[in-house]
Amino acid sequence: MEETKTTYRPTLKAIEAAAEKLIGIASVTPLIKNARYSKDFDANIYFKREDLQVVRSYKIRGAYNKIASLSPSQIENEIVCASAGNHAQGVAISCKLLKIKGTIFMPSPTPNQKIEQVKMFGEDYVEVVLVGDTFDDAYHAAMQQCKEFNKTFVHPFNDEKVIEGQATVGLEIIDQAKVHPIHYVFVPVGGGGLAAGLSSVFKILSPQTKIISVEPKGAPAMLTSIRENKNTELKTIDSFVDGAAVKRVGDLSFAICKETLHRVVTVDEGKICQTILDLYNKDAIVVEPAGALSLCALDQFSEEIKGKNVVCVISGSNNDITRMAEIKERALLYANLKHYFIIKFPQRAGALRDFVVDILGPTDDITHFEYTKKVNRENDVAVVGLQLKSPDDLEPLITKMKLHNFYGDYLNDKPDLFQFLV
Repeated sequence: MEETKTTYRPTLKAIEAAAEKLIGIASVTPLIKNARYSKDFDANIYFKREDLQVVRSYKIRGAYNKIASLSPSQIENEIVCASAGNHAQGVAISCKLLKIKGTIFMPSPTPNQKIEQVKMFGEDYVEVVLVGDTFDDAYHAAMQQCKEFNKTFVHPFNDEKVIEGQATVGLEIIDQAKVHPIHYVFVPVGGGGLAAGLSSVFKILSPQTKIISVEPKGAPAMLTSIRENKNTELKTIDSFVDGAAVKRVGDLSFAICKETLHRVVTVDEGKICQTILDLYNKDAIVVEPAGALSLCALDQFSEEIKGKNVVCVISGSNNDITRMAEIKERALLYANLKHYFIIKFPQRAGALRDFVVDILGPTDDITHFEYTKKVNRENDVAVVGLQLKSPDDLEPLITKMKLHNFYGDYLNDKPDLFQFLV
């Protein structure tokens, strides 16, 4: 007897049905050619502007499609989700539009701005519950409530209806593209719902298009899983790119992505930060870290994409303004322009003046200075942050420090110490 195939694959019919549900709910976001990127890469680079959704991310698509498909008994029992960001906002506005009660669990350290956004979009239809210190704490609390009260959990990515909702981004790109064929689509990947949905559409309607998924270097869950040929949970992640930093991608999305993606690549968090700053300063576009992912991978394909038609999905713009100092810091570190040292100052008058005059170059700036406890009788010790004009200035600087006996240690390559400074 032939084995029945049970692996889920989103059908074009289901994706088109999701698109119908989303009419008047989710914006048909513009597909805009970007002159600066097109010139830099000698290609036709288009931005799919999901940052312009009413909730400032594509997440409304999947959340609404899922919640709108619930049965009367599921609606009566209410819904639950866990999220610290965009998914929570998508669920909140969907609950209000569909007049369904929902409870949204968020980690206690979630910035107040995000909490207020969720409450604003959900109004009286959602209750926000702050619990624990991490997303995992919020997730476990949400699942416990589902179990106790028979509520429906709206997963941010590992759900068929969510994947089909996110897939409508791909449908729109194909419909909007004025140049054909579309040679490449770069799409961010976190849990994989968007990547799985979008790549499924292109597999059906434009199979020649190469779909490149982009992950943060500190959370390569999809890349690791594809290399291992099984869905693999990472032990630790860098959570800086909060919209795409997951320890484990969805089982459904992994099964799809391993067959539909051309490549999965990672990009450094520092490069993401520099891209955020450039988009703001040069294009007047505000993006969150996950929203910049697709653009950060272009230089890895600079030769391949010359003269080609390329789409980059700008997935969201929910960037907390309080993070800008850290974003600038990470960008400078990535550019090799910001450096931290332990400096030994001889216990004599004028030692600090000698360091500034004799050691630092004319364009070197002290951005951080903090004395620590004395370690011996001869020297005081300080942690000093320096911003340089050029990466080439580093080696001569270290040489002068050592020559004049100021050098103690270099901290940029010592992550256990460095995390307390950045």
